[in-house]
Amino acid sequence: MSTVLQAYRFALAPNPGQESALRSHCGAQRFAYNWGLGLIKANLDQRKAEASYDLDDDELTPSVSWSAYSLRKDWNQAKHTVAPWWNENSKEAYSSGLANLATALKNWSDSKKGMRQGRKLGFPRFKGRREGLSCRFTTGSFGLIETDRRHVKLPRIGVVRTHESTRKLARHVERGTGRISSATVSYRSGRWFVSFSVEIERADPVPVRPEAVVGVDLGIKSLAVLSTGEVIANPRHPEVAQRELRRLQRQAARRTSPDRRAGREPSNRWRKTQARIAKLHARVASARRDGLHKLSTRLVRSCGVIVLEDLNVSGMIKNRRLARHVADVGMAELRRQIEYKASWSGVCVHIADRWYPSSKTCSDCGVVKAKLRLSERVFTCSSCGMSMDRDLNAARNLAKLVEATTSSPSCGVTVNEPDGNPHKTCTMRAAGIATGRPTRSTPRRKATARDTLSHVS
Repeated sequence: MSTVLQAYRFALAPNPGQESALRSHCGAQRFAYNWGLGLIKANLDQRKAEASYDLDDDELTPSVSWSAYSLRKDWNQAKHTVAPWWNENSKEAYSSGLANLATALKNWSDSKKGMRQGRKLGFPRFKGRREGLSCRFTTGSFGLIETDRRHVKLPRIGVVRTHESTRKLARHVERGTGRISSATVSYRSGRWFVSFSVEIERADPVPVRPEAVVGVDLGIKSLAVLSTGEVIANPRHPEVAQRELRRLQRQAARRTSPDRRAGREPSNRWRKTQARIAKLHARVASARRDGLHKLSTRLVRSCGVIVLEDLNVSGMIKNRRLARHVADVGMAELRRQIEYKASWSGVCVHIADRWYPSSKTCSDCGVVKAKLRLSERVFTCSSCGMSMDRDLNAARNLAKLVEATTSSPSCGVTVNEPDGNPHKTCTMRAAGIATGRPTRSTPRRKATARDTLSHVS
């Protein structure tokens, strides 16, 4: 039994009045975000201009705090002037916009100081009307309707019907094993959704085979190849919808599209075609997400240890010939699902080093090939003569990483340490661990997207 923060999303079916209220709340959140950003940006520009005159820090204009509390305090003092219509919407709409702004400014500041991992983040930008509509409620009267499991209640909007039953969440609330902490409404692909953030007590079943170790090799030809020999076929959802997508895109090209420079507004036919394109993309994404959820759940509930690779998906997408196929697989999404589901069930997840040559290593004798082209789909060892499908060989090598080493004492999401340094030299023979590298006399050259694809596929 563990307490986790889980989201439940339901599609809404609002009437015209409720849809207008939802759009008003989302617009209010965007207005508060832009107002706060304008206030902070004006203050920073003023201080920067004054600093150019060699003024001391105590002589500069006092800085404006960008914490959520300070921004809400400033908003309450100025809302009667800048937004006389503010009482038409819930106060949570404005508070959520300012909270999002505070988070964005903090992420930018941490990224600028080097305290945040990942790519460098730029200064927050103003949100336009074309941005995604969303609004978050943390206080007020919101939740499920106990007498009817087909409606939800939102502040200032009222009772809204849902397209599907909310019985799964309602049962947790009735038993006391779930507590709704917030609700977020959003508009995606022509439909309104509400997501409830719930603190829920989960009692996930233990794996059927707690001692079993499975290596998962992800690829493009097949979605995944397991070390047990099972091959998970790639459903290729975008390929099925590609013909309809091309037809709709050609249809949209023949119609009047918007042009900001010429001041041209789009036609209603163009808007309808774009709505159909967005709906088609949403259907493909839902089908992909459903397949990944089924696969990740089956892996977590069947084996006690799962070994994955740390794939450079962003580098693989840079290959223009395979970018669409790599994005279709959803490798990063599958890893994310396996990691959080494994933490719920007590399953150990080991992440192999990105530079471990799983495809080039012989799973029988351990000899590493110097080169292995992407077109070579059958791995043949020059030392022992073993011949096997390259993806199955890579999956078995991943499984042997855990079998040959001592696993981490704590279950859940674990990463083998040390992570390793990609700029160091590599070896000619597998070291038996996820971070081991053989010695080589010549330095490693910088890896390209083609090398990553050859290593993964």
